[in-house]
Amino acid sequence: MAVVVTASNILVEMPINDWLTWGALSYPFAFLVTDLTNRALGASKARIVVCVGFAAAVIMSLLFADPRIALASGSAFLLAHLLDIFLFDKLRQAAWWKAPLFSSVIASFLDTVIFFSLAFAGTGLPWETWALGDYGIKLFMVAVLILPFRGLLKFTDPLTLASTAR
Repeated sequence: MAVVVTASNILVEMPINDWLTWGALSYPFAFLVTDLTNRALGASKARIVVCVGFAAAVIMSLLFADPRIALASGSAFLLAHLLDIFLFDKLRQAAWWKAPLFSSVIASFLDTVIFFSLAFAGTGLPWETWALGDYGIKLFMVAVLILPFRGLLKFTDPLTLASTAR
């Protein structure tokens, strides 16, 4: 988790164009980790993973990325992933795809708004278009990562693990 977030904080400083930075391509994997942890171990354990990942990512990002980006990222990460865990847990009993889909779409929006406004507002950089492009990539990645999520469920879902152990 900390490696994904730290790498994303470094990569967000490398624009591809006025709509995207390289960080947009790596960060969505953090939501996959959160959702798999939540599915396998429950919301309380997922919150622990997020809190530990948050602390490690902020420390590593302060060492390797711009401090403003590190603090914006930490704020956005913590709030968005706690929201993701809450929503995922509320949708846990629904069809397998609803919890990761809806929680990631909503939490990614919160993450994008908090991060880009704190990290880049007032800098003269095209942060509004980066935010739109970033959110678009996050939505695309939610769709792409839903299949690996499904495939990885057999390795993380306690019910699946119990039935295959017999």
